[in-house]
Amino acid sequence: MPEYPEMDHYRMLVGTAVAGQRIRSVQVGREKSLNIPVDEFIRQVEGRTIWFVERRGKHLLFHLDNGQRLLLHLMLGGWMFFGTEEEKPDRTVQVKLEFENGNLYFIGLRLGYLHLLTARDADARLAALGPEPLDPRLTLERFTERLMTKKRSALKTALVDQSVLAGIGNCYGDEIAWQAEVLPSARISSLEPATIARLYDALHSVLLEAKARGGYMENPFQTGDTVTGGYNDECKVYDRPDGDCSRCGGKIVQEEQASRKVFFCPKCQRDR
Repeated sequence: MPEYPEMDHYRMLVGTAVAGQRIRSVQVGREKSLNIPVDEFIRQVEGRTIWFVERRGKHLLFHLDNGQRLLLHLMLGGWMFFGTEEEKPDRTVQVKLEFENGNLYFIGLRLGYLHLLTARDADARLAALGPEPLDPRLTLERFTERLMTKKRSALKTALVDQSVLAGIGNCYGDEIAWQAEVLPSARISSLEPATIARLYDALHSVLLEAKARGGYMENPFQTGDTVTGGYNDECKVYDRPDGDCSRCGGKIVQEEQASRKVFFCPKCQRDR
């Protein structure tokens, strides 16, 4: 599932491609990806201009010229492609927005959605999200306070809780824990101040590098895209079961925690 780095990378790419562009036509291949009937969605979206694209957590918000928003959540397996009919991947397209300079294809929205909302409704949908992990206002003190709202939880569970911080999921939850040398199963209440400080530093270093490298999901956004997915080869533990830990040489372990897969090194990650 796309997380903070992937969605911020998309925000930049999509904004460059479609900001200021008029939506010439809309095609819908899956009505369940929408929140209103297909005919109504097409009627309200066709002819609108996208002013700009904003990210909040794992969501993208397409700001339309009439004040409405298209709220996108790709969920598991969702991605986007921008280009021509000849260039698009041979995959089922749930929604297609046609612009003068190309088409924006929403692919793999089996669980994801593209909802048309008023500004007020969009704000309400996102109101429960925690702060952005790289927001300058998220100081170490505030980060500690956010974690302690889930002090009975395991670290991984707290990190991926969108009410604690917005945008972290399975991949970066594991990568941040590894970078900070903490087990994903460590209880928040048991973490020492020095450990929380390492987590805070790891939060920044991991997410900034992942964002710079285009995230870990490798489906290209457009023809010739060589940046998207560049972080996948840099993951230290995520989706690397039985691999060698690059820090200590131990074997990476895969387990299940709260119905989620977790990847970690039991040799160099600790519980406090």
